Amino acid sequence: MGTLTTTFLTADAGFLTGMASAVGLSGNFYEFNASATPAEADTRAIQSDWSMIGQDLSEAMGHVAQEEPCLKKA
Repeated sequence: MGTLTTTFLTADAGFLTGMASAVGLSGNFYEFNASATPAEADTRAIQSDWSMIGQDLSEAMGHVAQEEPCLKKA
């Protein structure tokens, strides 16, 4: 399983957008992820959060298994 990342509810901007926003010439450059309803946004955010928590737990268990060979699965 590969490494998961999340960009839910974060701005997706490139270099030029970042530079222009630093100068602040014409207002808000950032477009955030949108959901049809607040409930959908909450559901997507919670799903993303738990996916990241699951990945963190999996990595931690892998580190413990490397350090403590007697804990490895048979």
